This record gives sequence, C-alpha cells and structure tokens, in this order.
Amino acid sequence: MTETATSMPATRRAQRKAGSDGARRRPTTGGLLSEILLWLAALAGLICIVLVVLAFTAHITLIMFRTGSMSPTIPAGSVAIVQQIPAAQVHVGDVVTVDRPSQLPVTHRVRIVADGASPSQRLITLRGDANAQDDPAPYPVTSVRIVRFAIPGLAPVIVAFGNPFVLGGLTLGATALVVWAFWPRAAHRAGAAKASRAARDAAEGDPDS
Repeated sequence: MTETATSMPATRRAQRKAGSDGARRRPTTGGLLSEILLWLAALAGLICIVLVVLAFTAHITLIMFRTGSMSPTIPAGSVAIVQQIPAAQVHVGDVVTVDRPSQLPVTHRVRIVADGASPSQRLITLRGDANAQDDPAPYPVTSVRIVRFAIPGLAPVIVAFGNPFVLGGLTLGATALVVWAFWPRAAHRAGAAKASRAARDAAEGDPDS
C-alpha cells in the first residue's frame, strides 16, 4: 500500500506537468503569423545587406529599363543586375550599359568592338534588340556595366518603394509588426510562468497530490 501511495503523487505531478507543458507549447494562429512575417522581414533585410556588400565589393548594381529598346530579350519594366568590368573584357553579343555625358546611360547589345586611343580603351558599337539600326556612333569606353541577368516586371515595384506614402506605410507596418510580435509574446510567457508557479504551489500544498 505504501508503494502505491508513493507512486500516485509522482504520476499526478507528471500529468500536471505534461498538461502545462503542452499548453505552453501549443502554437497559436497569431503567433505563427507573426513568426512568418518576422522571418520575411529578416529575409528582406538580409537581401538589402547583400546588395550593399555586392555593390562595394563586386561592383554589382541594379538598373531599370524604362523603354522597350531591348525587347523581347529585356522588356520595358525589367530590372537588370549589372556588373562593372573593364572594356577589354567586352565581347560582341554582350548586353552592356554605357554612360553618356549629359545624357542617361544606354543599355544595348554590342555589335562591334574596336581598339581605342589607349590600351584600356575600346570603341564599341551598340544596337537595341528592338531597333533596326545601330546607335548613331561608337562609344569610347574604358569600362562598362555588363548585364548578368534581368527580372521582367520588377521595375514598377522598386519605383513604388520610392513613393513617400509607400515608405510611410511600410514604416508604420513594420512598427506595428514589431509591437504585435513581441508584446503579446512577452505577456503570454509571463502569464504562463505565473500559472505554472501557481499550479506548482497548489500541488505542493495539496496533501493528496
């Protein structure tokens, strides 16, 4: 009889502890959603950091295509990943971005590569894939930005992020996300800890438990 009476409290305590742990570990819909949103925000931040690092270390940047001169290869509204390279590494068929004095840069396909006035300079003739003729004159360059790949339809999204109202909304949304994600979680943990202590005190004070 003594052995049975000794084992029963341990069994009851184990059941209470298991029930308490199960209640604490059971995820809620709001908790799962906050976790997902936080991970997405962290991923977006990581992408921004990677882009900044690549811009400084590998000279990789983004350019947006506002016109369709490179269609259908790169339609209007696309965003391209470009990398700065020496002009000596340019080959016929490459799609490159060339800076022009007092004008916007141009991104077209290389048609002809010729030697320039110095060993590092090249004269490159460009033409857009949608154009019937080459650009008016060759471009003397010592470096260009070569297109590594392009993502169609991304330019409007990036432009929208530059809108002050969009930035303000994102800031308010991020603030609300942080408040929602951390305040309820802290309150839940405090409540769970308080309930656990109360249950433990009750179990210790109950002679039948």
